[in-house]
Amino acid sequence: MTRAGGLGINLTSANVVILHDIDFNPYNDKQAEDRCNENGTDQILRLISKDTVDETMLKCAREKLKLEKEVISTDGQDDEDGSTKDVASILKQVLAAQKSRQAS
Repeated sequence: MTRAGGLGINLTSANVVILHDIDFNPYNDKQAEDRCNENGTDQILRLISKDTVDETMLKCAREKLKLEKEVISTDGQDDEDGSTKDVASILKQVLAAQKSRQAS
């Protein structure tokens, strides 16, 4: 579904869309959701089975989107925890977390 929009498949009359093939890149899923919303879709459901790879992929996608939000919102305003973060400190934090995961 997420990549079908580029192949000429239209959802002009769908009012419910079920995303069952989440992508490693969360922006592909966001684009698919946006295409569905443009067509007047009432509901977009994401089908994720418990204790599967999809559940882990969804968690990673949410972390990527959260990181994007943090990077974009670093315009001198305070974060949720009250401290101001810049892009460099966020990237250092992410790299440190990745290194510790790889060491485990």
